[in-house]
Amino acid sequence: MEPADEGPQPDHVTPLPPVSRPMRAVGVTDLPFALRISAAWSWRLAIILAVAWAIAWALAQLSFIVIPVLVAALLAGLLSPLVTWLRRVGLPRGLAVAITELGFIAVVAGLLTLVGRQISSGFSQLWGEALAGLAEVQKWFSEGPLQITSSQLDTYVKDAQQILTTNQGTLVNGVLSVGSSAGHFITGALIALFVLVFFLLEGQRIWGFLVGMLPRQARPAADGAGRRGWTSLVSYVRVQVFVAAVDALGIGVGAAILGVPLALPLGILVFVSSFIPVVGALVSGAVAVLLALVANGLTNAVVMLIIVVAVQQLESHVLQPLVMGRAVALHPVAVILAVAAGSYIAGIAGALFAVPTLAVTNSAVRYIASRSWENSWETEGATAPADAGRTPVSPEAP
Repeated sequence: MEPADEGPQPDHVTPLPPVSRPMRAVGVTDLPFALRISAAWSWRLAIILAVAWAIAWALAQLSFIVIPVLVAALLAGLLSPLVTWLRRVGLPRGLAVAITELGFIAVVAGLLTLVGRQISSGFSQLWGEALAGLAEVQKWFSEGPLQITSSQLDTYVKDAQQILTTNQGTLVNGVLSVGSSAGHFITGALIALFVLVFFLLEGQRIWGFLVGMLPRQARPAADGAGRRGWTSLVSYVRVQVFVAAVDALGIGVGAAILGVPLALPLGILVFVSSFIPVVGALVSGAVAVLLALVANGLTNAVVMLIIVVAVQQLESHVLQPLVMGRAVALHPVAVILAVAAGSYIAGIAGALFAVPTLAVTNSAVRYIASRSWENSWETEGATAPADAGRTPVSPEAP
């Protein structure tokens, strides 16, 4: 059977016009995965930093209240074990708190009185030795490599007096500002002592009220994070007191053996300044060496410097890694960076509270990231999230 005749075939086939297709909108899936993740992290971090900056700004405006409350929290962490012990003995909570705080005030007042007497009795001798040291400095200026004559020194002194006379108004304003700062300090101390009473007396109820204000689903995590943070704060305060006592004992005893005047006030200064990591040790050590130099000469100052360096090396290489590191689980680099950032943002107060704040934050974040409250809510003695909102807190909580 022959195929049918299909007729004449064209020499070429004309192509069909292209069919227009609708444009597809670019979606999130068209972006690289790394770019999507980076963008998601970026805007979240930007919001966190903005909120943190806003909180820091608000706290700075209320520093006259915030700083006394933070001091009261540190003192509560230090004194709460004594209150707990007095209650175990059988005293009522109010009486235990009263004995603890009054005893603390008595100890501080006694130390200040003792330091004041030491300074008043040794200041005259130290002043005479300082004048003798100044005469030696003048002799070195005139006979040393600088070759500055006595007439030139007198000219420099008169110029300095003229500058003081010209800027007398500025100096008066500075003195007035110091007086105002002293008034603020006294007010802050009274606020801290007042708040300390309620932290020791009703800390459980205050913390329970704060946790109860949160949504029920968030209460277990917030309560557990607060417990861990409070435990870190108490550990930090106890260990810091121990470290400061070791520093004060080492440098104070060394100064007494070398015959450096004001050894007892110097030891107390070392104890107080040790609560500011890194910076406090440098300042107190410099004061110790300067006292030895003015009172007993260069050789005695060099020996005092060796003692200061030895005590501080003992602290930084033995006490801090073994004791402080286990108590707050912070790396020394983190401690140094926290002190630097705190001092830059808030001065001395920032340097004082930087490390305990970092320790509390570290413990709270670790607890929340591990989601430990899912298994420990009932074992820690707290009610379930579905309860009426009452959140009992352990005796260790503020």
